[in-house]
Amino acid sequence: MNDDWVDIIRLAARGDGVTADGRFVRATVPGDRVRFDPFAVEPGPDHADPPCRHFPDCGGCQLQHVTDAAYITWVTTRIVAALNAARVPIGTIDPVAMSPPRSRRRASLRAVKRGGQLTLGFNADASHRIVDLHECHILTPNLFNLVAPLRTLLNAALREGQGAGVTLTDSETGVDLLLANVGARTLVEIERLNEFSALHDIARLSVEGEDGVETVTEARAPTISFGGVPVILPPAPFLQATREGEAVLVAAVVTATGGARRVADLFTGLGTFALPLAAQGTAVLAVEGAQTTTAALAAAVRSATSLASGLRVAVDHRDLFRRPLTTTELDRFDAVVFDPPRSGAVSQVTELAASKVPVAVAVSCNPNTFARDAAILVAGGYVLERLWPVAQFRWSTHVELVASFRR
Repeated sequence: MNDDWVDIIRLAARGDGVTADGRFVRATVPGDRVRFDPFAVEPGPDHADPPCRHFPDCGGCQLQHVTDAAYITWVTTRIVAALNAARVPIGTIDPVAMSPPRSRRRASLRAVKRGGQLTLGFNADASHRIVDLHECHILTPNLFNLVAPLRTLLNAALREGQGAGVTLTDSETGVDLLLANVGARTLVEIERLNEFSALHDIARLSVEGEDGVETVTEARAPTISFGGVPVILPPAPFLQATREGEAVLVAAVVTATGGARRVADLFTGLGTFALPLAAQGTAVLAVEGAQTTTAALAAAVRSATSLASGLRVAVDHRDLFRRPLTTTELDRFDAVVFDPPRSGAVSQVTELAASKVPVAVAVSCNPNTFARDAAILVAGGYVLERLWPVAQFRWSTHVELVASFRR
């Protein structure tokens, strides 16, 4: 038996505690002490009591055992470490903006029926096993309140051994529900889904199968407003995880663009930044590669323009990975905002670094690819002036940020 205790000295990128000799220990935090034989943890001052019974088994959260103060420090450290590794000098760093509990307005769950019982929830951490969700401290009440009814619905709809996907979005007009691998062909199947939607006041229920996505019933068009402009959501859209997090990101982008007259918003999505910028009088080119998303934004712009003059947004459907805006195209803008997927935007950032655009604003959900892209901008003559860290995936290892670069 080994009675030696060792200290946890840091948190790794995936949320595990790390000892001085490099061993990873789940659900520990710097300041904890651990013994391996027999295993035991002596909590330190930054170790919190997890609020949820499913932690740490459920993969929805990785850091419920960390105090808010320690979590905020970790978020900033994660971003700074990535930039230091890329040798990018950092200007001002704002305080971390953290979303509150029960604020996540979109979620993707999995379900499976085995032994006549339906299991519905998030995957277990680093596993395909599903944790049956009976408590959740991250989902909005509107979403979590549907978990038990959905378990009953899917238990009736699925065959033994069949799995399904559930995508939930808490829109301003009600919950948008997309079910994958759930039948909606026979009269019985369609009536079951219609009755569920009516009983639980679902705004829209769609199913996804081999033929794509089909709307089964729509009581109201699910919408989200950006800059006061309502946008009808396509099924399972990309959306900032929380309203609070989105508000911080938008405010940071508006501040960073500094009243620029002409802005290119690249990887614009549904117009999260383009529409608020346009609402303050900026002329915006909104570029997006996803066709359904581009169509939704274009329809919203047409509708808003017909109701109120002065909204200047040009929407362009374009794959920025294969065909980034060139330096010639970029040079006519006073500022460029880009919000790429987790993989970053090397091709587009390379063009931007060679351009004459005075202000570049990055929005990122991956500190590592952001740091790589930031290094390209800095090599091209930009200076990283200000960072806004955002922790809208509370208790998660996902970190987001806005960064302002200027020539």
